[in-house]
Amino acid sequence: MAEIRDTSKIARIALLAALLIIKPGVSHSTTYLVGPARTYSTLNQVAPLLQPGDTVLVDGDQTYAGGISFTEAGSAANRIVIKGVRVNGNRPVISGGSDGVAFRTDYPYDGPGADHYTFEGFEVTGATNRGIYHQAKDLIIRDVVVHDCHHGILGADQGSGSCLLEYSEVYACGSGQSYHQIYMATDELHNPGSVFRMQFCYLHDGVGGNNVKSRAERNEIYYNWIEGAYYHELELIGPDPSGGVPARLKREDSDVMGNVLWKKTKPSGDPDYFSVTRIGGDGTGESHGRYRFVNNTILSGARPVFRMFDSLESVEMHNNVFYRIDGNGVQIMRTVEALWTTGSAVIAGQNNWVQTGSTQLPSQWTGTVTGSDPGFANLAAGNVRPLSGSPLTNGGTATPNGPPGYPFPSPAFPPAYVPPDGALIPPGTGVPRIDSGAIDMGAFEYDPASGVTIPAHAPVSFELLQNFPNPFNPTTLIRFRLAERALVRLTISDLSGKEVSVILDRTEEAGTVSVVWDASAYSSGLYFCVLRVASGSGEQSPVNIRKMLLIR
Repeated sequence: MAEIRDTSKIARIALLAALLIIKPGVSHSTTYLVGPARTYSTLNQVAPLLQPGDTVLVDGDQTYAGGISFTEAGSAANRIVIKGVRVNGNRPVISGGSDGVAFRTDYPYDGPGADHYTFEGFEVTGATNRGIYHQAKDLIIRDVVVHDCHHGILGADQGSGSCLLEYSEVYACGSGQSYHQIYMATDELHNPGSVFRMQFCYLHDGVGGNNVKSRAERNEIYYNWIEGAYYHELELIGPDPSGGVPARLKREDSDVMGNVLWKKTKPSGDPDYFSVTRIGGDGTGESHGRYRFVNNTILSGARPVFRMFDSLESVEMHNNVFYRIDGNGVQIMRTVEALWTTGSAVIAGQNNWVQTGSTQLPSQWTGTVTGSDPGFANLAAGNVRPLSGSPLTNGGTATPNGPPGYPFPSPAFPPAYVPPDGALIPPGTGVPRIDSGAIDMGAFEYDPASGVTIPAHAPVSFELLQNFPNPFNPTTLIRFRLAERALVRLTISDLSGKEVSVILDRTEEAGTVSVVWDASAYSSGLYFCVLRVASGSGEQSPVNIRKMLLIR
């Protein structure tokens, strides 16, 4: 039975439900409560006490000093959970320190360190070196916002193992060429077979380096929205030879599926700034690896999408969308720096949609579709879902085949989810990709029930996004974007068209607005979310409608 080390009877009652959910069936575990009025006021007080199965609950709506270090090990069967508990809707904030939070393994890296941890529900900011430092095995980072740190999240070259990063947001991190929003590595000598998986994350507005730079033995980049890197959105390469891992110990492979990769402009406004991805190496570490890009929606600048650099073995691309916003056509790849392990390029690709006028398309591709307009719902508002009649619908292949003789190991397919719509989403709310028969190209599947009926290039100044989760019970998150300040009326109607709830009827500022509808008082069925927007002069814009399904 879990022991609660806190003298507050109220705290025990308030957190009892959370404890039962977090640690069901775990015996001999301890739950530590951390906060200004708790027995423990800092995480560093608790860190040396932790044992497998323990849980630490940290009060939100408070700021805690950075420089927190975990070194005690959990186990695969009994993880150690460090969880932020929202208070007044606010996460606990960890601010400052050289490393905001560190999960460490001591030299010589062959003993247990801060292994088998889950870290969730925090905001981390202001670290002068690394917001989150990963130097252990089996770390889960979930529902975390990291911003304004030198490195956002960094995995060490030595001592690091597998890491799962999900439902998290990273922005305004990085500096120059060598500090990144996310820098990941795995120690192939001490922790062979480790995987970096990143899913359902929102990365944006990097101020230096790459959005994701990974030297991991295997990368699984699934269902993310990644935009606005200072350099590359993705740089997937091999271990740093100066990092203590022998060269060519392993082959580093990367599976990239179901993402939006959007190359925004650099601070000077020059859209030519850097490629969307760099694969193979960066002059300091070569992967000799296999790469796979499937069902991604990729928006580029003038530079190539794939910058192939140093040693790599093979690349395959299937069911992707390649679009350049200025309409001048996409440069698909640059290979002049590539050093192919076989002595020549090994490339495959099927059923990609490519903008008319694009160049440097691989000759090995088959089933390529070209056109001037991919049929995005509302690109100006950031909506890259396909409209009805889009050339992306039903255009993909259900049997993507890699280069003969170079199969990708354990590939993920078909994509099971769609990426978040340019925003952080709560844990467990990933939206399933619908099965509509023939698979569509790109990261999103056309959904005839989604209510997306905006004609291409329609002059609207707002966009109602699909609620999530959907179906739902009893609450769901509704979001819409405004290009300008406007009067908004957001309502819910039933199947007969009767208005049953008014959620908003007021002026909202430009940006993304999020509200939660609690349908506890309503019966199961189909409902319609209706958004009406009027300008300051009273001019009405077209109405946006989304279908929502309440299931009890």
